[in-house]
Amino acid sequence: MNSELYVLPLVVRIERASLTTAPPERTDAMEAAAMAVLSLLDDPGEWAAELRAWQASGHIRKVVRRARGAEWRRAAALPGRTVQHRTAEVRVFPPVPLDDWPRDLARLQVSGTELTDTGPPPPAEPPVLWANPGLAMSAGKAMAQAGHAAQLAWWASDAAERAAWRAGGLAVSVRTAATRGDFDALVTAGLPVVRDAGFTEIEPGSCTFVAEAPWLLGRVSRF
Repeated sequence: MNSELYVLPLVVRIERASLTTAPPERTDAMEAAAMAVLSLLDDPGEWAAELRAWQASGHIRKVVRRARGAEWRRAAALPGRTVQHRTAEVRVFPPVPLDDWPRDLARLQVSGTELTDTGPPPPAEPPVLWANPGLAMSAGKAMAQAGHAAQLAWWASDAAERAAWRAGGLAVSVRTAATRGDFDALVTAGLPVVRDAGFTEIEPGSCTFVAEAPWLLGRVSRF
């Protein structure tokens, strides 16, 4: 196991609210973050070595920061990929050592990433990443956790399933389970489950997300 810890940086664009600009919807931002992670897993391209080092470290840690205006333009100029999904714009970057972020990313804020949904999201299509309704998470935290769930679902999928997912644009649906009982039933159904390491906001070992799709049943994967 690689002794150096790596982290996957994600940046969500949140411009100052105005008559012509509104923050992204929370669901859109979570789905965009998950799709950005999947894009890198599916085709790491020139960042294959960084991706291997990140996964070999024994962690799949992700950190979401926010940017606007010139901050976003500087972040967008760095090597990475941007996913635009409905109202959200999220850029994923190749993994970096935990203590050696690029300056233009390190200076961005982590806290204060608060987003809401102004209306109901569209009907969910599988795979669905279900959030635990019993946990209060900031939008940035939830985006990172959705990325974890998407990654576990990707790992649990075979080549044909990944090909079908790819053909659908690596789309995911992120929703919050209706009740804690519904969520607990998903946790025990043999599906990929995210258990948080407890670095921020919530207690270590908390189940944050479950990834559900017909092909994932019985393929238990936990992080």
